[in-house]
Amino acid sequence: MIGLAGLAGVAATGVVVVRAERRRRSYTPEEVRSRLHARLAEAG
Repeated sequence: MIGLAGLAGVAATGVVVVRAERRRRSYTPEEVRSRLHARLAEAG
């Protein structure tokens, strides 16, 4: 039973990682650049 719960947890984590990666790759270079500039302005 514990092994199945662990396997389900690993699978769920994998799904979250894949979704985040898809979202990250969908940005155009201009969007990435503007987001980085905005972060720099906030930090400065």
